[in-house]
Amino acid sequence: MSTRILIRSLMMTYILSSPRLVRISIPAMNKISHSKSWFLNPDRNPILHFFVRKLVYDPFSAGQNEAEIQRTMSTIKDMGFEGVILGYSKETLVDKSATAEEAAGLGRGVSCALESCVEEWKEGNLRTLAMLGTTDFLAIKLTGAGPLATESLAKKLPPPPVVLKAITEICDQASKQKTRLWIDAEQQVFQTAILKGTPANIEKHLSFAQDEGWTLGIKLVRGAYIASEPRHLIHDTIEDTHAAYNSIVQSLLTRNFPGVDPSKEFPSLQLMLASHNEESVKKGYGTWRERKENGLPTIYMEIAQLQGMADEISCGLVQARREMCSEKVEWESECYPRAFKCLCWGGAQESIQFLVRSVIENRGSLDRTRFWLVGLKRELWRRIKSPLGFR
Repeated sequence: MSTRILIRSLMMTYILSSPRLVRISIPAMNKISHSKSWFLNPDRNPILHFFVRKLVYDPFSAGQNEAEIQRTMSTIKDMGFEGVILGYSKETLVDKSATAEEAAGLGRGVSCALESCVEEWKEGNLRTLAMLGTTDFLAIKLTGAGPLATESLAKKLPPPPVVLKAITEICDQASKQKTRLWIDAEQQVFQTAILKGTPANIEKHLSFAQDEGWTLGIKLVRGAYIASEPRHLIHDTIEDTHAAYNSIVQSLLTRNFPGVDPSKEFPSLQLMLASHNEESVKKGYGTWRERKENGLPTIYMEIAQLQGMADEISCGLVQARREMCSEKVEWESECYPRAFKCLCWGGAQESIQFLVRSVIENRGSLDRTRFWLVGLKRELWRRIKSPLGFR
């Protein structure tokens, strides 16, 4: 980690470790991210744009154009990360009290023609793909395609032809250039793949993969859209959430998932452990390594955190993989858990919406940032004292 990034990480970690600063900043950012006012829109007000970019946008986002994004991606990969998970920041959010019928009718009064919304979303994702390589991921939010997509998602219907055609074009291009993609998490009203029903949903898809012989990809994240979901869908306590998340990871890593037929071969599986929780990352990584060292079967696992958050965990994963590669040369390099950084690109206002939601979702993990803060301060002080420490 360069000293410039270390200082930036130290500053952001200091802010995130302060409950008072977080309480003050979230309402302010939320106001800016949804304001219709010229004055409070960072994409229209150049003075506000300057401060938002320096304080909020740049530490967490990829950039607003190809040149900025490529610089950000190069910096991340130069630090030792395998690649990036890049998403186009356009999505649709509804109030947590909205019914499926209300969500389905969200398109009334939109400013763009329905097909134009889909075309803009498709071109944004194809533009994103053009910046990615074989070690990267494209993160797709289906609601970004606008009212035609949100209506079919809310009603649990197949996508209309124009949306399906756009999705197919994106997938075909990703396949052609050998870039992996995932369908990103969204609110339960649009995508019933999260919250309390996660274990049963995973069991169902594992069974499908087992019976039909295809590889299942799972991105496991906790807290997605927690501030905009009905309360009854969320675990009663944070401890219950942690227990559910960790038990899913352990069951997948040991290839012994409840409900999956043990008499049949466990299905081919790739797991992206997406977490800022240090305990979950250490448990998952430790179980994977223990099974590898003891010759026990496990699964392909990769680990990711958001850009600008949990940098101490992320950089620790990069260092651990380097050490493992030198110690365990007999292991195939593609089996090592690789570390990724996840980030979005686009306009400042839309990207702030993503950031606000991410901070709210990760409040539980941010409680531990005071411990990361100590480590970052110690490292900066070490570099100040050492004439060779700065780079």
